Amino acid sequence: MRRDSGRIFDEYLAASARAGDRAAWERLVARWHPRLLRHAWRLTGHPEQARDAVQDAWLEILRGLRTLDDVAAFPAWALRIVTRRCQRMFRDAGCERAGLAGFAMDPTLAQALEPSGETAAELRNVLGAMAGLPAQQRAALSLYYLEHLGVAEIAVALDIPPGTVKTRLMHARRKIRARLEGTDDGQDR
Repeated sequence: MRRDSGRIFDEYLAASARAGDRAAWERLVARWHPRLLRHAWRLTGHPEQARDAVQDAWLEILRGLRTLDDVAAFPAWALRIVTRRCQRMFRDAGCERAGLAGFAMDPTLAQALEPSGETAAELRNVLGAMAGLPAQQRAALSLYYLEHLGVAEIAVALDIPPGTVKTRLMHARRKIRARLEGTDDGQDR
């Protein structure tokens, strides 16, 4: 398995932070906070709720980092904590998840991808199509394509079986393809 330098650096930071290196912890937070915030925002649909969930998640991550057996699992483990915080937030409040009409206008996403010209137009179309997906499919698709996690890592992050991840990705891809080709049948799976 080939790993990129960013993943290796994250593993180093997680291992160093686990050993008590404060500078490594601060760097890990700086690298991962925007990613966790985007994930929470996709799940909640509310910037303030996303910030609250991530802030609470960081406390749990800090307390639990010493017990993390495999630092390579840090991304999925941290995303799973955020996912559970968001779920708990909705359960405690007794409310439904909001739709993400503004998903395509996510400023952190635009900054991270920095497209230009024709690529920017294509990206806006794809993000617009993603905005219409159910939250579960949108989260799986975003983690796969935007955060570059594998199916097993997404399963851990979303606390669902790998088969469910594959099914959500399949349905999301079909819906996006149909919307981009103008053949959207309106079915919601």
